[in-house]
Amino acid sequence: MGTMRTNWRGLGILSALSLAVTVGACSRVKPEEMDASLAALRADMQREMQAGDQAVTQQVSGLGNRIGTVEQRTAALETDLNQLEQDFEVAITRLEDQLRFDVPVYFAFDDATVDQDDQAILDRFGAVAQEYYPTALITVEGFADPSGPPEYNVDLGQRRAGAVREYLVTTGLSGDRVRAVSYGEDTKRLVAPSATGPGMPGWENRRVVLVIEHDGQVPAMPTVTDATQ
Repeated sequence: MGTMRTNWRGLGILSALSLAVTVGACSRVKPEEMDASLAALRADMQREMQAGDQAVTQQVSGLGNRIGTVEQRTAALETDLNQLEQDFEVAITRLEDQLRFDVPVYFAFDDATVDQDDQAILDRFGAVAQEYYPTALITVEGFADPSGPPEYNVDLGQRRAGAVREYLVTTGLSGDRVRAVSYGEDTKRLVAPSATGPGMPGWENRRVVLVIEHDGQVPAMPTVTDATQ
């Protein structure tokens, strides 16, 4: 675009000089004056073309730097997610606009207290979410085993999700970015539909799932479907 503007400017000057030669027979433009004007025009056009080339080079360089930054952040995210899976045995499902974390955060029978041993995994999750998905919505899904009335288990699952939500907020996540929902004893979502308390039986159903709904806005990541998992 800068070169095109330069060419139009150059054509305008050349036209002016031609008009001066044609009409100005009486003014008798000297050859050396014409040569000097043309030399000045060429120098001016060359400077503007060089400036345009430099601007394009800077734009391309800036784009390359941005691409490099995204690639670096994507690689760092993958490293942190892999480390999370290894350190805490977290199962991560990657969808088009979600990351689902099946975390080993479980609850005692008929209880909604976040155990101190589970705080480390929640701290790590909060750090990853804050670093790579600072504007994403985070949903804490709460579950219960099939023991007791379904209505009570929905409430119990909500209390469990709420307790985890409150703890995540203490890690630095904004409260308006974290919500708590309950699926109670929904058999489609239970790990072991027939396992129930009291006591240890059914422990795998008394859990939470953490979901980052990122809408693809933070580092682009390869989409991995459940089938390819």
